[in-house]
Amino acid sequence: MRDPEVVVRAPGEPVGKDGVARLCDAARAGLDSGATVVICDVRAVRRPTLATVELVARLRLTVRRGGGRVLLRGPDPALLALLDLVGLTVGVEMPGEAEQREEPRGVEEAVQRGDPPL
Repeated sequence: MRDPEVVVRAPGEPVGKDGVARLCDAARAGLDSGATVVICDVRAVRRPTLATVELVARLRLTVRRGGGRVLLRGPDPALLALLDLVGLTVGVEMPGEAEQREEPRGVEEAVQRGDPPL
């Protein structure tokens, strides 16, 4: 069963403090209505900047304070590198990927003939 979720979309261009506040308010409203996961759709962000990092950081803080978790949808590799550079990769997950130390569903490890049993 999936956790109830709410989606907020980050625009392709940098948003000011008002834009960040609006996205955080939308996430907070979703959490107040019972969602436990906030998906931040960042597919439109092609050239991530520190403003994008600030958006993700503030959204993550808002959601964690509300008892939820944040997932990024469609992050550009440059955004992931920038988030990693500033130390924000911890706690930010991407939908559809297995969590740490967890096998992806439907994938089995190959067994070679002659391998000893565990």
